[in-house]
Amino acid sequence: MRMQYKVNKIALAVALTVSSGFAIAQESEDSAIEEVVVKASRLQGSAVAVIEERKNQAFVADILGSEQLSKTGDSDAAAALRRVTGLTLVDGKFIYVRGLGERYSSARLNGASVPSPDLTRNVIPLDLFPSSIIESLAVQKAYSPSMPAAFGGGSIDIRTKSVPSQFVGNIEVGVGMNTEADKGFTYSSGHSGLPSELQDAIVKYRGDFSLASIITKEQGLGNDIDAAGAEMINQGLLSQLDRDMALKRESLDPDVNIKASIGNSFDEDYFGGTIGFFASGAYDNKWKFSEKSNNVISQNLGDNCSESLDSADATSNSCFDATTDSEVTTEEERISGVFTLGYKLGQHNVSYSKIYLEDSEDETEIAVKQAPGGSTVRTIFGTGTADRLISFNYEERMLDVDQFVGQHTFTDYWGIGFDWQYTESEATTEIPTEVEYVFRDSYDRNTGNYLSSGITGDQNRATYSFVDMEEQVKSYSGNLTLPIYAGDFEMEYKVGYDFTDKARQYVTSSFKVNNNSGAGVTVGDDILELPAYLSDSFISDNSMGITFNEPSIPDADDYIAGQKIDAGYGAFDIIYQGTWRFSGGIRYEKFRQVSLRSSSLVFGKDDIERLYNEETILEGTINDDDFYPALSMTYIGGEDYQVRFGYGETVVRPDLREVIPVAYYDPLTDIRTTGRVGLQSSDLKNFDLRYESYSANGDNWSVALFYKDIDSPIENILRIGDEDYSLSFINGEEGEVYGIETEWLHDLSYLADGFFTSGNITLSDSEVSIDPSLAGNLTNPTKRLTGHSEYVVNLQLNYDSADGNHSGSLVYNVFGERIIASGVADRDDAFEQPFHSLDLVYTYYPSFSSKLKFKVQNMLAEDQEVLQSDVVVRSKEIGTTFSLSYTYDF
Repeated sequence: MRMQYKVNKIALAVALTVSSGFAIAQESEDSAIEEVVVKASRLQGSAVAVIEERKNQAFVADILGSEQLSKTGDSDAAAALRRVTGLTLVDGKFIYVRGLGERYSSARLNGASVPSPDLTRNVIPLDLFPSSIIESLAVQKAYSPSMPAAFGGGSIDIRTKSVPSQFVGNIEVGVGMNTEADKGFTYSSGHSGLPSELQDAIVKYRGDFSLASIITKEQGLGNDIDAAGAEMINQGLLSQLDRDMALKRESLDPDVNIKASIGNSFDEDYFGGTIGFFASGAYDNKWKFSEKSNNVISQNLGDNCSESLDSADATSNSCFDATTDSEVTTEEERISGVFTLGYKLGQHNVSYSKIYLEDSEDETEIAVKQAPGGSTVRTIFGTGTADRLISFNYEERMLDVDQFVGQHTFTDYWGIGFDWQYTESEATTEIPTEVEYVFRDSYDRNTGNYLSSGITGDQNRATYSFVDMEEQVKSYSGNLTLPIYAGDFEMEYKVGYDFTDKARQYVTSSFKVNNNSGAGVTVGDDILELPAYLSDSFISDNSMGITFNEPSIPDADDYIAGQKIDAGYGAFDIIYQGTWRFSGGIRYEKFRQVSLRSSSLVFGKDDIERLYNEETILEGTINDDDFYPALSMTYIGGEDYQVRFGYGETVVRPDLREVIPVAYYDPLTDIRTTGRVGLQSSDLKNFDLRYESYSANGDNWSVALFYKDIDSPIENILRIGDEDYSLSFINGEEGEVYGIETEWLHDLSYLADGFFTSGNITLSDSEVSIDPSLAGNLTNPTKRLTGHSEYVVNLQLNYDSADGNHSGSLVYNVFGERIIASGVADRDDAFEQPFHSLDLVYTYYPSFSSKLKFKVQNMLAEDQEVLQSDVVVRSKEIGTTFSLSYTYDF
């Protein structure tokens, strides 16, 4: 009987570890369970339950449960994870773990690898996952052999909600607004993408829309055509583009969201099992408006230089070579759906999950660019001129996942456990509208008043781009577990296999609108009407034309990439006398990746041979295999405390597009970025030491030390050009990051009933050295790691009323300044400044089945700022967001 009980106990632990399907296994019918009554507040009880799961992990990990997500009011996985010890959020999408950039973290969905819809990174943008579909978020900070070897700062597992044991159903509706989003810019567009006429013309004219090319091709087809006829064909292609994008400045709609879910389980008599389902859907629409600036600092700053250009004197003593001031309006729309069907028979669970996530972002930007120190000086109070940039960008992201999961425990065969998953997923990103108009503004130099705008007699007066990216991933894995009990030893041995197959295709088509007349033309004096100036009559009257902006082979701006990872591992988990725990093992991983430039200008064998020669293929290929060991030792001091030590060897590999010389604009930095041939992987050695203390009343705290040694870390290298930067990548010689972090949950009922506090603090430092001969004009070859913050602070004051009708949280988060761009040509590094975030969440429960939630985010109305040499080179308004939602549980 003792053996049978322990086998069931292990089966329960295995089932708890897996979140898909029936996440919590029940005891077998012959096991006697004593009734237990737990009395805890709504929020504090959920926090203690999650910490209990963390306590039982063999390796250092942090867990966020769905109730914790609810109490902080975070709407998606990215925002929620910034509450975890040592994690910071970048661009609202990417998580930095312990000061390491997003390349050092990885994310899985229910334990499976899934594709990323982000155009510039392998890493999944975590804002894609709404909190309404999340059961828990697990952040493992110490490497274990069952995880992918591509591990740096941490690995994040997003666990979606699974089949419930009884009926659940709810609906939530909410509204909100941002203080900066009272008015903004809107426009009308069908977002129809690349016109078929232009697609056909690329093939017909071999990508060359010049008059000579058109004449040659048409005459070859037997058409009698002259230069005037060729110009009409060219202008006819231009007229296929969406050219009526007149802007309106108007009040923006309030934020709205609606969410609903339903689930249940039923006993079936044929086999004697249980079948269940869970379905959830959500819709969210938000408007944002912000003013922002982006500046290129001068190499030699004058004494008391001016950060503004609001007068002739300030302009002559400017701190910048170029400044861009923008007004940005953004509409975000998100749709999500999850459906899970599960079946349980005894100790066997299988489930199927369909996860569909889609979001779109429609952004309008009106900008004024001045160049007080550029090669061509252009300023409002100096020359009476400036460049006017008006851009439209509509982007759609989609993630579609089909996942099968199974967990099995064979009690008649030594309690062997087997769990597996098979996942097929697809991510796509489409940009059917990406348009930028360039105008030349005229101003009164004395007053700075705007007079009119026109286009110069130059090329590239407007740019139309279309992007289509598709990534597909097939992932499957299986784990076999054997529990053994011998005297004072409780042992578990585990072997597993993990396979990932990934393919990505990225295609961009760009077209330039040119003023072929060579003469400047005044367009108008109404800024909002400027984007509609390209009428049919204007095109023909001013000899406007179009060119296909594709680099000539062997250069390219498209790419294709593939990746395969085969991995197998063996692991052990041994507990001696309930006091000492030894866990570890070794993982073998075979990694193969090919990234190749591609082009729309491939029309024959010669083009293929120039683009895909043997040398190019080898340069874009990474083919390696290695063993990755890990060891964790834990001393368990009863129920009161435990001490953990962890060691692991891991790797961080370049992203798919970082190893090919294809240029793109990085959305985190707004800098034109180009991949680098020959970029190498980085090997890491990870050390963790952690002390955890637990009290009977649920209080707990922990303190941890960590150290990471990085060989050949991948760093960003900047170059300075005419009024702008460019960026590429390089392997540093060596790097390290080290620090201390502490976390706590403490009851404050001795001060006031219902209050408790939780939070965490991380203090750390880092250093990376880059060979000066390879660093170009980098100012500091030895510096902190890009993206590293020396401190991260999360503080929460929480309240639960005695009657259970009220709960609230005051949540504070701040990170230390971090390098977002390394200084070049004697310019200092550019540091993103600390952002002090203070949020308030209050929930009222008018009945057992309903709740009303009120949230205030960014109560301090902080703005984002980047300083370089103590001068603001980038700023963005964030505003304060208010929201109110009502939830009813059926």
